[in-house]
Amino acid sequence: MELVVPSLEYQSAFAQFYADFAEHDGENAEYYLEGKVDFPRYIKRLSDEADGLNLRDGYVPCSHFWLVNTEKSILGAIRVRHNINNEFLSLEAGHIGYDIAPSHRAKGKGKLMLKLALAKAAELGIDSALVIADEDNLASRAVIEANGGEFENVVMGKVFPNLLARYWIRSH
Repeated sequence: MELVVPSLEYQSAFAQFYADFAEHDGENAEYYLEGKVDFPRYIKRLSDEADGLNLRDGYVPCSHFWLVNTEKSILGAIRVRHNINNEFLSLEAGHIGYDIAPSHRAKGKGKLMLKLALAKAAELGIDSALVIADEDNLASRAVIEANGGEFENVVMGKVFPNLLARYWIRSH
């Protein structure tokens, strides 16, 4: 398995990835709907975000990666924000956000994906990455802890008002 930069060659794999979310995790499927509706535009936006171009209000440069297997199926998506220089990111989003496709959860894929993304963060000059999970998302917290995450605290989100567990991970 490896991390790849999103590209047009993965359109059919992305359709399957999205369908998995739509069927089993509708709440998070919404995040990927743009890719289902207009895949070329979606890929362009992700590429622009990585380059810091045409950023939406409140966004920072962000590199996107997909975890793919040897069959070129997308098992997960992970985002590495180049900085967390606004209140939302520094409080409740952090440097790295990720999702494992529902049918691939609880199989160690999240641990591997985060490990690979930490190397990408180091390449971007991020020495210590803030990674945040919902306090009650024990699976995500286990992924973070398995990658050396050091628990900082629990905070109440302002944009998304729920309890969030905050961790710092050395990226190299």
